[in-house]
Amino acid sequence: MSILSSPLRLFRTVAVAEAVTWALLLVGMFLKYVTETTDKAVSVFGMVHGVVFIAYVLTALVVWVDQRWSPVRGLLGLAAAVPPFFTVLFDRATEKRGLLDTRWRLADAGSTPAGPAEKAVAGLLRRPARAALGGVVAVAALTAVALAVGPPVG
Repeated sequence: MSILSSPLRLFRTVAVAEAVTWALLLVGMFLKYVTETTDKAVSVFGMVHGVVFIAYVLTALVVWVDQRWSPVRGLLGLAAAVPPFFTVLFDRATEKRGLLDTRWRLADAGSTPAGPAEKAVAGLLRRPARAALGGVVAVAALTAVALAVGPPVG
């Protein structure tokens, strides 16, 4: 079963990956600032976390539209990526409230998307291979933009 097979599976996979990369980045920061042994881990884990952070945000947006989350729920989902490990807490709480389904609502050719966001998401979900490729390209492009802008200050 593919991670693209359901909103629950995709969201959970990316939410856990985001939390794991947060942990790795925190380890890197510990090595750099506490033990003062190396700053390489921050560079490597920071890059990995940045890529997964972007993937999480894009995933949250697609799931938000498909699952018809309220604006508050959607914004909470996006904000959950900022504090360490909150993506997993958000995932569990959202599933518990029945807001993460095991099927894509807009993937069904019989469903009628309402509005431009739903039409775009339906177009992606009805062509999973194209959606996966588009996701990889979008993450790569946004990562390139982030690298061009530069690292966070501090």
